[in-house]
Amino acid sequence: MQQRIEETNGYLEAIRQKLDPKNYSKLSTIKIPTVHQFVLESINLCNPEKIFVSDDSPEDVAYIRRKAIETGEEKPLAVPNHTVHFDGVYDQGRDREATKYLVPKGDHLSKALNQIDRDVGLAEVKSLLKDSMKGRTMIVRFVCLGPLNSVFTILGVQCTDSWYVAHSEYLLFRPGYEAFTKAHPTAQFLRVLHSCGRLNESMISVDHDKKRVYIDYTDGVIYSVNTQYAGNSVGFKKLAFRLAIRKANQEGWLAEHMMIMGVRGPNGRKTYFAGAFPSACGKTSTAMLPGETILGDDIAYIRNINSVARAANAECGIFGILQGINQKDDPLLYKVLTNPAEVIFSNVLVKDGKPYWLGMDCELPKDGINYTGYWWKGKTDENGEPIPPAHKNARYTISLKALENCDPELDNPLGVELDGIIYGGRDSKAYVPVQQSFNWEHGIICYGAALETETTFAIIGKENMPEINMMSIQDFISIPLGQNIRNNLNFGRKLVKQPIIFGVNYFLRDSTTGEYLNSPRDKHVWIKWMELRVHSDVSAIVTPTGLIPKYEDLHVLFRQVLNKEYRKEDYSKQFTIRVSENLDKIERVEKFYREKVLDTPEELFAALNQQRERLIEAKEKFKMNYIPPEYFAEENSLK
Repeated sequence: MQQRIEETNGYLEAIRQKLDPKNYSKLSTIKIPTVHQFVLESINLCNPEKIFVSDDSPEDVAYIRRKAIETGEEKPLAVPNHTVHFDGVYDQGRDREATKYLVPKGDHLSKALNQIDRDVGLAEVKSLLKDSMKGRTMIVRFVCLGPLNSVFTILGVQCTDSWYVAHSEYLLFRPGYEAFTKAHPTAQFLRVLHSCGRLNESMISVDHDKKRVYIDYTDGVIYSVNTQYAGNSVGFKKLAFRLAIRKANQEGWLAEHMMIMGVRGPNGRKTYFAGAFPSACGKTSTAMLPGETILGDDIAYIRNINSVARAANAECGIFGILQGINQKDDPLLYKVLTNPAEVIFSNVLVKDGKPYWLGMDCELPKDGINYTGYWWKGKTDENGEPIPPAHKNARYTISLKALENCDPELDNPLGVELDGIIYGGRDSKAYVPVQQSFNWEHGIICYGAALETETTFAIIGKENMPEINMMSIQDFISIPLGQNIRNNLNFGRKLVKQPIIFGVNYFLRDSTTGEYLNSPRDKHVWIKWMELRVHSDVSAIVTPTGLIPKYEDLHVLFRQVLNKEYRKEDYSKQFTIRVSENLDKIERVEKFYREKVLDTPEELFAALNQQRERLIEAKEKFKMNYIPPEYFAEENSLK
């Protein structure tokens, strides 16, 4: 303890020369030497003119909001409390190529993960951060991931020169300063160092070719430079998520890329589901279904508490995709986005102080300001391609508590009991819209580990490219992929009550016309069916890939939920088992794991092979490649 005190005094004494008395007092109230060490090293590296330490007081929060506008990082809009931020042409999504793990010599990660030698990477990113804050203010922010004073709690500190980033964090994460002041001097925490780098007159990062987002999992530090897009700069979003996955691996719990929602059932019942979907695949829109409650839209921590799976949201806000949000399909969210709740818009079109985005179900202006500067209809990029009025990955940042349907258990220190887990991606050819796994192992492997999707605008690079995205966590994994599968399998095996695992696919297309077989609103019916299945209120049909709904039950649900007549021919098309497409899917999944994941557990190949055998057996039995659902038997008749 004496050594800790001496360390604290040493770091603080060095920091005292660099902070004014007020900010020094705020920092010195924290008695964790490694906090002072991290702040001091960040100051020495980035060389800011000033340092602002936020203690989460209303005055400090208001100061950050004000500075975001005064510096021009955000601009006020016509509706009170609404602002807009632009990221620039080359900074419009999570950048896979620029994001790498720093791997020390002798350690190994899966080939599927982007990585660089730790010594080389540290030297590179620190050279880019050197003097990057000269003439600016370094903001020191403290956050709490997960509910406060909870088994789920993880502390974090970020040093950044972006007022926009600091502002965003107040909407997205629970305040952590007080928790830091009460923490033991040996407390562990995550660290983020971020700088926008050189900025132009529009306050946009200039050196996009030198964008780097490096994760040092050895020390629990994230370095981000020459970027402002929140997915790359707000360190406690997906970046710290990578470190939380590693922590969960060591401690025997799960950190997952999952939404959490409460689904209402008969007689006032509420059932909690967690759901993993890659970006732009329906995760937030599922969590925001009208009449249900949202507890989280992005990152879930799941723990075994008394042999029951309980989940909590790592965050308390949403950094969501705007495209397609409209008053008809998303009434609660649309209401928040058009009323005076606090909202940060990014990369939208602005005309006369009003934000516009793609798919908002109204006529968009013919000109205005967007991420390229002044925009007019017909404007093209450097390749002669038309520039849309707003970016497809335009975003909004809000507090969850601004939503009328925010679940009251959001800050429950024990989280909520999970009864169901959902995996869903963009699969235009194979999987049916909704199905239930045969058991925990089948669900984890055939719906989770085998999750296949098509790349979208939320990631820089080509769109519509099919890829395996294991449990929708592949971009963020910081442990061997095979180990993550084992962790999931073992987690469920230790539970007395296992959540039921479901697979959903909102993007199945007609094999002849290529048209989608469902409307976006149909997902509400699939969710309601899952709620009934959890409580054994309806039976199901057994197919080679899982248990699917009966037409009679869906017919009732479509009428109850959407006031829509559900036709038998639509049901038949949607739930026909496409044997060849499913066999091809198995081949792709097996190839991925055999070539790129050398530590894949044998259970994965066994489960995939069992699914292959069931599909081949069904094809031989019915003498057809496309097998309508009525050919399969109801589960009760098989018992």
